[in-house]
Amino acid sequence: MRLRVVDAFTDRPFRGNPAGVLLLDGGFPPDAWLQQVAAEVNLSETAFAHPLPPGGEADWALRWFTPAAEVDMCGHATLATAHVIATAGLAQGLIRFSARCGVLTAETAEDGSITMDFPTSSLTPVAVDPVVRRALGAEIRSVHDTSEHVGDLLVELVDERAVRELTPDHAALRGHSRRGVIVTAAAEDPSRGYDFVSRGFFPALGIDEDPVTGSAHTALAPFWAARLGRTSLVGLQGGARTGLVAVRPAGDRTLLTGNAVTVIDGELLARPHS
Repeated sequence: MRLRVVDAFTDRPFRGNPAGVLLLDGGFPPDAWLQQVAAEVNLSETAFAHPLPPGGEADWALRWFTPAAEVDMCGHATLATAHVIATAGLAQGLIRFSARCGVLTAETAEDGSITMDFPTSSLTPVAVDPVVRRALGAEIRSVHDTSEHVGDLLVELVDERAVRELTPDHAALRGHSRRGVIVTAAAEDPSRGYDFVSRGFFPALGIDEDPVTGSAHTALAPFWAARLGRTSLVGLQGGARTGLVAVRPAGDRTLLTGNAVTVIDGELLARPHS
């Protein structure tokens, strides 16, 4: 089976967020095998997809696994999968995916960018957990819980520098959200091409830091749209690796736009077991 590694939310190799992509001919193999492959690939997510019969509400079935667990929603691995399907000539224009969080779509533009349509996350203000405060070691402006399929704590820090210089206690963060902790702040200088910054930490899923988390931007988009008074925004996420996500909240849906590039194209020799 052909296994690709795709850098998502970037137009050049070795930036953005890498995802494994495995397109299957038939249905999904056993969950244990999918989890073993994801652990072997050892990226924040590996996506598995197979085509669905024509005439339904979706064209492909899609699932995502971290090295430790299956997740409900993943933006960068969906972008990577759409990129592989499009560049392999398996679909043109709009691609519809059936996933745990419902039907998601991805549409490739002529310039190669891909726009995904995801459900917008809810934002519920919550008190600052003292353990989270100590684990981050930074001044916190606000904390919000996000929707079921995202499951992150969204933590607003005082400025971009605080986000960039953060060195959290990952062990202490484990267990203090359903999925992870996203820290964010307004851009220091929007003329640099982005409006807000963020970083994402997911120690409970075996990922200390995720370079660019597309699904988290379904919460970041409405959060910053409300604060900045605009609906078309660009977010920069990452520490050592960074990527750009263009966002546009539209009610209960959020549009996420980015680029992707395939960096490894190889063969998976271990066949599924029953």
